[in-house]
Amino acid sequence: QVQLVESGGGLVQPGGSLRLSCAASGSIFSINAMGWYRQAPGKQRELVAAITSLGSTNYADSVKGRFTISRDIAKNTVYLQMNSLKPEDTAVYYCNAGIEEYGSTWYVYWGQGTQVTVSS
Repeated sequence: QVQLVESGGGLVQPGGSLRLSCAASGSIFSINAMGWYRQAPGKQRELVAAITSLGSTNYADSVKGRFTISRDIAKNTVYLQMNSLKPEDTAVYYCNAGIEEYGSTWYVYWGQGTQVTVSS
């Protein structure tokens, strides 16, 4: 079974930075794309950033210029560098990946989520 393990969340002051990591492990044949979503209390889960197998990236308007998504293919890991953090960025951040397992087909996997809190 494929698993996504997230790390790097925590408490940070406004204007500060955090770097989130998400490592995929298990019976992985290939990874189509990886991304980050977030969900604040009382709100819908929303896409923050995504990166395809070709390196194409997509960002939510609210984080453009502040967040950067990248990945290390050899390590099956995706990163989210978050700079100039605002209180509005406070949410649970979820890693997401489209993965093809050996002997199977494509499935979308989710991490368990990591809390990011931006507060003075």
